[in-house]
Amino acid sequence: MDGKTLLEREQDHPQDIVVERDRGRICTMDSARYVDARNTGRDVVVPASYVGVLPARMMAIHRPRGVIGHDACVGKDGAGIAGLWYLEALGIPAATADGMTAEMGNGEDLYTNGIVKHVNYVAETCGVKPGMPVREAAEILLANDPTDVEVGNKVRREIMETHPSGRRVVVTDSIVWAYPEDENRSVLVTAGHTGRSGAKFLLEASPWGFICHDGGMSKNRSGVSGLVTADEAGLAGACIDGTTAPIGDAFLGYEHGLISAHNESAAKRGVEVGMTVKEAAHRLLVGGE
Repeated sequence: MDGKTLLEREQDHPQDIVVERDRGRICTMDSARYVDARNTGRDVVVPASYVGVLPARMMAIHRPRGVIGHDACVGKDGAGIAGLWYLEALGIPAATADGMTAEMGNGEDLYTNGIVKHVNYVAETCGVKPGMPVREAAEILLANDPTDVEVGNKVRREIMETHPSGRRVVVTDSIVWAYPEDENRSVLVTAGHTGRSGAKFLLEASPWGFICHDGGMSKNRSGVSGLVTADEAGLAGACIDGTTAPIGDAFLGYEHGLISAHNESAAKRGVEVGMTVKEAAHRLLVGGE
């Protein structure tokens, strides 16, 4: 040991202050280990470490205002970005840059050249979006406080398309967040599985149509078994291919997903396997009259 106290060792952590304002600072650094008590409650830190659970723990104890790190090209089991949701649960806004846009271990390059690819919910409420430069995202985190940091359900819901009849395509992450006004009116694009229990929620909601996730199909195609139950009730529906969009995120499903399965009622409205979720939602919306 060098005989220094923890505080003294922390003062040796190299941090570069690239922006300083009354609200706080934007600090770049080469490692998540360099986040320390100097950053607590005021700074947006931009460390060029992956944002897995381990680095997230290192940073979380110091409660920075926000975090933008490196995604390590995501990697096996999503380990390069798994810490985003660890930080989300603690109410800390966090994002990661695409690993092919910024060097690992180089905070300056991450800040200057990085492009945001993954965002947690808390950062999303501040206004950070995939595709924006890291330097812009850092400014947003410095300027804005998150609107929802409480533990509990985070209901995301947005109307994507409206038909002259008043029907609409609504994207929300779970069928359990269907509203009474969705009954026989909305095409609900959600991201829960379409298995046996999912079918019960679908029948309760009774939307104009639905698109849920296929859960990777799973044993005995149980991830899509609810399609038959829905069809028997005259409810048109389809499933998002789990290889094209993640379960639990309906917005990514709507933007990037493809259809892996559908029932006969949906086929009658023109839905086909392989088409985009966005196109399938439109066909469910306009068909069935």
